[in-house]
Amino acid sequence: MTAKSGKFDVRFVEKPWGHETIWAHTEHYVGKVLHIKAGHALSVQYHNQKDETIHLLRGEMIYRVGTGDALVEQPLKAGQSFRNTPGTVHQMEAVTDCDVLEASTPHLDDVVRLSDRYGREGTSAP
Repeated sequence: MTAKSGKFDVRFVEKPWGHETIWAHTEHYVGKVLHIKAGHALSVQYHNQKDETIHLLRGEMIYRVGTGDALVEQPLKAGQSFRNTPGTVHQMEAVTDCDVLEASTPHLDDVVRLSDRYGREGTSAP
């Protein structure tokens, strides 16, 4: 990462649930667009340092948030947002194809997966 103004090389990352486009990445923040295919879900996860806010740009999803030992379902529709502070257990599942804006701190590898339907349990490598 450089600390100067100018064009940024956008990164496209394939995921088993769809893909993500990283359109901003600095030492202070990251901006992404997550495309989640209908019926697919991200892992049940939390972050040790990463603080993130998601905004559902298009589609409909079930957002699950940990409260104690349970995950509580929060239906989200286009135009709604949700913030996850570090340590918050969460999961996104797309009811329809979804496009999600994510703004976060730059801790891209700070993912602790508690369960994952695609076999990716565990902690991301830094």
